[in-house]
Amino acid sequence: MTRSVASHTAGSSYFEDFAPGQKIRHSRGATVGEFENQMLTKLVMNTADAHFNEARMVDTAYGQRLVFGLVTGSMIVGLATQDIAENAIAELEMDGLRFRAPVFHDDSLTAYTEVLGVADADRDDAGVVHFKHWGAKQDGTVVFEGERKVLIKRRSHWSDR
Repeated sequence: MTRSVASHTAGSSYFEDFAPGQKIRHSRGATVGEFENQMLTKLVMNTADAHFNEARMVDTAYGQRLVFGLVTGSMIVGLATQDIAENAIAELEMDGLRFRAPVFHDDSLTAYTEVLGVADADRDDAGVVHFKHWGAKQDGTVVFEGERKVLIKRRSHWSDR
């Protein structure tokens, strides 16, 4: 039995499904663990004590190690992706990344998205969607925000493939 490519992605995340002003609270959340922070921080060779040295951080205003901001941002974008970018062809732009409050190991993050705009692309089978993402901790504190433009498949060209 052969299944179409379209049957593997959400039916509501094509270019035509997005409209400016649309707001989404993404249903999944994720708790940041030691592994996530250590892995990405080491992969990008970030050697800041704030992420690696618990003994040095105990006497700071934070009292513990901080999660690397790009781990936080990556998790928020990842939490949003299932709902908005399963039919993405390409990431085009990320801009205005802001890390608003500290994140620590064992904080749980939730993502929110607003569609800022939609535009035709230079190809018939896709369009560009401009998103704004926010991330918040379990207590509601906003910890991340950023904008993203994604090239997304048009249902009219891809849904029967």
